[in-house]
Amino acid sequence: MAISSYPFDNQSTTESQYSHLFRELQDSGVVDSANGTAFSVSADAGGMYVNVQPGTAIVRGHVVVSTSVEQVPIPAAESASRTDRVVLRLDPTQNKISLEAVKGEPGASTPPLTQTDSGIFELSLSRIPVPTGTTNIGTTVPQDERQFTGGRVRVWRTETRPASPRLGALGLNLSTARWEWHNGTGWVDLAPVIVWSTIEGRPATFAPAPHRHHWNDLDGVPSSFTPSAHTHTWDSVTGKPSSFPPSGHTHGKGDIAGLQGDLDYLVNNKAWADHGHGQYATWGHRHGGGDIDGHVGRAWGTDRAHTNGPGPGPWFAVWVDGNRNFCQNTSARRFKENIRDYWIDPTRVLALRPRVYDRKNTDHKNELGLIAEEVNETLPEIVQRNDDGQIMALRYDLLGVALLSVVQDQQDRIARLEQLVAELAERAA
Repeated sequence: MAISSYPFDNQSTTESQYSHLFRELQDSGVVDSANGTAFSVSADAGGMYVNVQPGTAIVRGHVVVSTSVEQVPIPAAESASRTDRVVLRLDPTQNKISLEAVKGEPGASTPPLTQTDSGIFELSLSRIPVPTGTTNIGTTVPQDERQFTGGRVRVWRTETRPASPRLGALGLNLSTARWEWHNGTGWVDLAPVIVWSTIEGRPATFAPAPHRHHWNDLDGVPSSFTPSAHTHTWDSVTGKPSSFPPSGHTHGKGDIAGLQGDLDYLVNNKAWADHGHGQYATWGHRHGGGDIDGHVGRAWGTDRAHTNGPGPGPWFAVWVDGNRNFCQNTSARRFKENIRDYWIDPTRVLALRPRVYDRKNTDHKNELGLIAEEVNETLPEIVQRNDDGQIMALRYDLLGVALLSVVQDQQDRIARLEQLVAELAERAA
């Protein structure tokens, strides 16, 4: 007959049929809460055996009940350490479930369990470490391996929850539409909704720390921005030119063709100091030092050092414009307009290469300076060109302005590093 059913009145039901029925109703395991003592194993200081507490268990649909503490002998130790197991062993041919020790191999892992469908079936209770040569198992700590019944997931409503549930009972509560489990004293949400007021150990305040927020995450962001004064770093500008056409600038005396001799004489002798030609209209002539009253001896010669100035008044830097006019260098705001911030990438300044060179057709040797063509590759703002666009010289006086970006960038890095060090020190404390 292909279809059978059981158990019924006046019908024989076999052991294997009952076993099959009950194993579908309940998994194999100890009948107790996970924190209970049923069939728990502890080492005994009296020798090579362990104690197993009383309890009830189900093994493949068969029930075993122990009403007193049982002692299970452990095989003698060997020349290498090993791990044994204490098990409940179901033997259908002997019609019994017994407590047994399963010996492990020296130096090997924990011995496997025998678990067949219709024959021997072992349910592990504990692992027992057996040190080399020991005669007293009480020096070890057994490792609990018990499994427990009653762990099947169910569905209920608040008013139909299981009575006297065991620790770990799990189910779906249709009244609350939430998963819940029993913690030994009451039902709690498996995945509770977390709000700030329910978080344990939350800080009362937050120390400021560098962080970012995505624009879309901000509330109350404006839809438009009224223009206001602000700055942009050079690296954040898109579409910037790779070079700059010549614009309003100045030339040093050595950079203007045909002007070197006149300027040498005027600068060394300060011949312009006490005569009045008005805008230097008669540029193409010279005055000797003896022709001008109150002249100053050559600072570049042997008469006097230039610190012996021509008078008590202040000293000013002098430029020569494209029309060969002397111009006092001015930096005050009242002489300027269209003032705006200008950022120079520090890496452009740091790329400059100090050089030593000999000047052609002169006795000037081992001069220290920069090469204008090389500077033009990274910092063209301080490179000077003639009317034909040919590179001539450098505005060394602007190099200090360019260095401000390097100093400011390094100061910003130092400040951020100091803040990071302070935060790390605070966390370590």
